[in-house]
Amino acid sequence: MTLSIVPKKLINIRSLQYKDLEAIKALASRYIDQNISQRLAIIDRDIMDVASWYGLRKFLNILPYTLKESRRIFVAEVEQQILGLIQVSPFNSTGSTWKVERLIIVDNLPQLEISLLRKEIGSQLLRYCLENIWEARTWILEADIHDKNHLAIYRESGFQPLAQLTYWQLAWEIIEKLSQETSDLPNNLSPISNADASLLYQLDCVSLPPLLRQIFDRNIRDFRSTVVEKTFSRIRQWIDKNEVVQGYIFEPQRKAAIGYFQLESRYGESCSHQAKLTVNPAYTWLYPELLVQMAQIAHKHSLKINNEAKPSLELISADYQPEREEFLNELGASPTENTLLMSRSVWHKIRESKPLSLDGLQLSGVLQGLQPSRTPIPSRISWLKLIAEKYNSPSKYDFFRSQSIEPNSNSEHDSEEGSQSRENGHHA
Repeated sequence: MTLSIVPKKLINIRSLQYKDLEAIKALASRYIDQNISQRLAIIDRDIMDVASWYGLRKFLNILPYTLKESRRIFVAEVEQQILGLIQVSPFNSTGSTWKVERLIIVDNLPQLEISLLRKEIGSQLLRYCLENIWEARTWILEADIHDKNHLAIYRESGFQPLAQLTYWQLAWEIIEKLSQETSDLPNNLSPISNADASLLYQLDCVSLPPLLRQIFDRNIRDFRSTVVEKTFSRIRQWIDKNEVVQGYIFEPQRKAAIGYFQLESRYGESCSHQAKLTVNPAYTWLYPELLVQMAQIAHKHSLKINNEAKPSLELISADYQPEREEFLNELGASPTENTLLMSRSVWHKIRESKPLSLDGLQLSGVLQGLQPSRTPIPSRISWLKLIAEKYNSPSKYDFFRSQSIEPNSNSEHDSEEGSQSRENGHHA
């Protein structure tokens, strides 16, 4: 069977069901060993663990909106076979921006035209998300610059590149060397709490270009977490054997946050450290200081476990951060992956409940709401107009005569009578 025989209507896109758990687990496990990217390998492991969290996800759907699991998975089915899946999640608290976390399409069916089928399935999965998640106004995703198949699917679906991201890996030798250095950070390196949400929001706005700031559409709520969210996060960290440390630098003179870091340590089968770093562009001297701080924490955490594996530290830099890329190059970090950050805006058509008909439409009915409900009060302009008309009217009294002049008198007739009387007086 070839794709030319399979019409588009036979590709069924739907939400994840319980009967699909084994199929998507097998589909995700196939890509874990093939992925060079640590980022995609972590997402694929999360997809494999959907079976253990499936019951909890269904239970969260009956709870209030703040407790619901927002991540969604859709599958593509052809003749009762799962040939692809897409995992999406909201990027901000308002849900105005969503992110495509993973797009997996099967490629081990020799009876299908793989290149054309992958393209059609990927396009329909993306189109289904764009049409059915109405709260999303903007979509973003990351794609490997060497993955030509996915890039072609994303471009045909309307995604455009925003920035190029580089994933850097610091070897254990560099971490151990940095941990022995002394950081010159001030004593105001503070832990993160909800009271610091406004400071972190201002730092995030300053560190992003205007276009990315508009697309990400973050607000203060993105930097806060409720008690329930903290509880679920700690339970998830305990199950996955993760540990998260956060901190920021406060500038007392400007009363603003100038640097922030988050270090997530994974102690599972493969021990690793992932760091997120946000620095004010005017304080790039904080890069080595914050990195020394993170190296000390990572080194301390790695010594707690009895594992011969020497974990590495992963950082991300963008092409609009040249100082960070230059610093990591000088430090000896090695780039492991280059990705494109892409975005697409969505404008949903508003469906009319009734077709608009102009046959029985009357102009008086349309303008009925514009009619004044009471007598209008004269304004200054009307008073000024009356005064101007009074002064511009011709004078009704002649100051050179003792008698008033009739307003309707003929001036030419009066001038002729005056001239005749003067002639008669001259002859006399």
